[in-house]
Amino acid sequence: MNEVVRAAEAATEAMRAVFPPTPLMRNDYLSDRFGADIWLKREDLTPVRSYKLRGAFNAMRKLDGGRVACASAGNHAQGVAWMCRHLGVDGTIFMPVTTPGQKVDKTRLFGGDRVTIRLVGDFFDDTLAAARAWCAESGAAFLSPFDDPDVIEGQASVAVEMVEQLGGVPDLLVVPVGGGGLSAGMLSYLRARGTVPEIRYVEPLGGASLAAALAAGKPVTLDRLDNFVDGAAVARIGAKPFEILRHVPPQHVLRVPENRVCITMQELLNIEGIVLEPAGALSVDALRDLGPEISGRRVVCVTTGGNFDFERLPDVKERGMRYAGTKKYFVLRLPQRPGALRDFLDLLGPQDDIARFEYLKKSARNFGSVLIGIESGSPEAFAALEARMEAGGFAWRDLSDDPMLGELVI
Repeated sequence: MNEVVRAAEAATEAMRAVFPPTPLMRNDYLSDRFGADIWLKREDLTPVRSYKLRGAFNAMRKLDGGRVACASAGNHAQGVAWMCRHLGVDGTIFMPVTTPGQKVDKTRLFGGDRVTIRLVGDFFDDTLAAARAWCAESGAAFLSPFDDPDVIEGQASVAVEMVEQLGGVPDLLVVPVGGGGLSAGMLSYLRARGTVPEIRYVEPLGGASLAAALAAGKPVTLDRLDNFVDGAAVARIGAKPFEILRHVPPQHVLRVPENRVCITMQELLNIEGIVLEPAGALSVDALRDLGPEISGRRVVCVTTGGNFDFERLPDVKERGMRYAGTKKYFVLRLPQRPGALRDFLDLLGPQDDIARFEYLKKSARNFGSVLIGIESGSPEAFAALEARMEAGGFAWRDLSDDPMLGELVI
């Protein structure tokens, strides 16, 4: 038996003493919608609602005692904390000062008295540097979230379970990519078995570090990063995962818009009752881009995590509507005279609803600026509204797709 196969299967077997395999579930809704046989590998149903504890377990079980440390603001921190408590290992978790209290509390709950949490730095790079410096000083083992061979080997257990549960490999596997640990682990195992299906690797559009590395022939650091899909928004893919992924055909890497992922999250929540974080929904969202390619085929999507803070739900809804073109923001130049607002309101159609109205300032003696958010039933309704605004002599500017102005004003 190939050594990679043996090691991955041994790691998977060892995990059974700590947590059960995650289910592989056929989804009728997605299967009917896309005309395919769609299965979800539900990593959002692990004890910490993400696959990250697999790599943490495998790396920690190989340590010769001592203390461990990691730097993370999310799923990796929770996976390490959970394993510290269950393996009886002392750990120090470094998290940015800006980490939401809910994530800090959850990490503390998972780790119990085995874990010490240190809040250091406003940005993750500062947190990471502090964690590495502390490890060098204390002798603790640093646990990388993805750039570590034992972590990659642990993540390969997702593929081991998938093959066992499906009785083989699917026609197509769709797997998200952040730092590359999961995708590299699954590919290495399937490659070693000699049974590699077609694979599509999915990245958020604003954090496509694998696509950038394939284009450059080596890992590169992205100039800009959109952190909305926080579980997969990584500025630089891991060096060790990239060694495994370097021969992936670039056309097999899909980049999906962050705001479209929001639509998928809402659909799965409202229709299927499945709670996914943005990164966890990437593989399902990518089905929109595969279209006829998956018709009649068996497809497995890895849903990598479900640690979603419901306080973010209004933002998710907002982003989804803006992507769908059913919500827009305008700055409207309104004459300062009685009846001017009524004139504008009379332009609204039966599907148009004002969701926000804010007087900004007078831009001239006789005019004022108004920020107005409008929700409607279809993008076509906005085209009609804008035509009526032009005909009515109103001056306006659409802020909906202007990132800088949107952040400042909206």
